[in-house]
Amino acid sequence: MIKARIGQKTPLFSVSDWVQGEPANFDQLTCRVVLLEVFQVNCPGCFLHALPQAVDLHQRYSDKGLTVLGIATAFEDFDKNTLENLQRLAKYRQVIGETLAMLNQHDILVDGYLPFSIPFPLAMDRLIKRDVEVSEDEVNAFIEEQLPNFGNQPKPYQEKALQQVRNYLQKLEYHAQTFELFNLKGTPSHILVDKNGILRECAFGAHPELEKQVQDLLQE
Repeated sequence: MIKARIGQKTPLFSVSDWVQGEPANFDQLTCRVVLLEVFQVNCPGCFLHALPQAVDLHQRYSDKGLTVLGIATAFEDFDKNTLENLQRLAKYRQVIGETLAMLNQHDILVDGYLPFSIPFPLAMDRLIKRDVEVSEDEVNAFIEEQLPNFGNQPKPYQEKALQQVRNYLQKLEYHAQTFELFNLKGTPSHILVDKNGILRECAFGAHPELEKQVQDLLQE
């Protein structure tokens, strides 16, 4: 898999199912700025920060040239981050697991349901069943992507990191295609693409400056 790179043509993302809205991809959205919000349904931070921000940006900028899309992925908690739970979210505003517990704790839910609907298209990342055995090539590729200064670290650190990576990879049941294509670090993450289809940002976590970035790209 050739990974996405900032400043280059954005590769097409991969999904298994669209659960809401019209299917679309970057090659169909030229001349528009595209914000792809990547989340997990069992991710409290996604619902506390990233998704409300994406909904707000959609509402205020969709008629100015912004297209917002959502992809639910799964790199952990594969029993909760499922297509079925995404469908319940889209249709009923139903949340589950840690998301349900955290939003309850913050008194955000209304009668047990998410207080807002997600108005933009939603899809499920394509999940591919992993092989049972983790190869050394897979371990080394992960380290090269995630730990760029690994070779300069002391040997005890390297040995410990290698074992931790093996253990982590052995626990993964699936490859999440879009999550891995864009080398994302976790959820929430957003992918920002300009009007020419060039990848401008892949970022993990909450980003208050995202609106300013969207505004700048809309003006280009």
